[in-house]
Amino acid sequence: MTDSVGATTPQRLRFDAPLALASGASIAGYELVYETYGTLSPARDNAVLVCHALNASHHVAGTSATDPSDLGWWDNMVGPGKPLDTDRFFVVGVNNLGSCFGSTGPMSTNPATGRPYGPDFPVVTVEDWVRTQARLADALGIERFAAVMGGSLGGMQALAWSTLFPERLGHCIAIATAPKLSAQNIAFNEVARRAIVTDPDFHGGRFYDHDTVPARGLSVARMIGHITYLSGDTMAERFGRTLRRHATDTALRDGYRFTPASAHGGDLAAAMAPARCDFLLASFTTDWRFAPERSREIVAALLANRRRVTYAEIDAPHGHDAFLLDDARYHGLVRAYFDRIAMALPGAPARDGTTARDGVALAA
Repeated sequence: MTDSVGATTPQRLRFDAPLALASGASIAGYELVYETYGTLSPARDNAVLVCHALNASHHVAGTSATDPSDLGWWDNMVGPGKPLDTDRFFVVGVNNLGSCFGSTGPMSTNPATGRPYGPDFPVVTVEDWVRTQARLADALGIERFAAVMGGSLGGMQALAWSTLFPERLGHCIAIATAPKLSAQNIAFNEVARRAIVTDPDFHGGRFYDHDTVPARGLSVARMIGHITYLSGDTMAERFGRTLRRHATDTALRDGYRFTPASAHGGDLAAAMAPARCDFLLASFTTDWRFAPERSREIVAALLANRRRVTYAEIDAPHGHDAFLLDDARYHGLVRAYFDRIAMALPGAPARDGTTARDGVALAA
């Protein structure tokens, strides 16, 4: 049995129904790119949605059919015999609206102008992404996910699934995440954003019209992001919430206003009250981007609502990047949790060759 899903080919779906966005804007005629791995069960009850983080995409596992060197960003997590076992689960990875990896975004053609959207592309939020993912699930015939899973920004999406569509998932798996960006995170993002928008090749966001990209600004932004993903120890080895507004980019900054608790006066427990699923949360001790105390805030809010929560704080030296790396304890935790999910699926094969009915392993 191989441990890879092999070569993968992305698929594309178009949605013509208008989508109302959290910002008050709307978008119609958009496309989502996605990949799937494994086989959807006849009961359609073994689907797992994997939500991607900031710089990732729909390409979760395996190698690209057009580029064998292009390995899925969570390939160590997803595949046959891996913690999220595609011999047992049908895994869906979707590229979010507004991305540059295939789904409709700023580089797409604005039907109103016939030119790339550029800076006219509307602000999108975590909640907007989740609603488009739900539409994709509808198109795939998936009424309910066995689990929705993500790390970092992907974990925020998984949490949003639990409150926006509480009846449509059995488990929420949120790793190295937070209920909202801290002021420090926003500040780092602002520095990276300013590096891009002040690049002479940015052209007010219409660089596509000038056949260029703000490469220097993007390079600086990537360096800033890379530093924030590392732990203090790793940086030593390698290298020895309120912001001022500008009239030209108010919409970009307004994206920070949308947080799970914003509609509840900052009360995270009230925000999480609609959730009905079980939860697995994991954090890493050296992650200062989304520190463990941020996960503990979520755990406290869930316990206040009497939800079933499994929480692990893993001592790992890799900082925020830890959720993407191999760690036997971390992967063992996720594997055990998915074993539990699989055992509750009627007729789902267990790793020892038995089948599960009503949560009890029976001889096949």
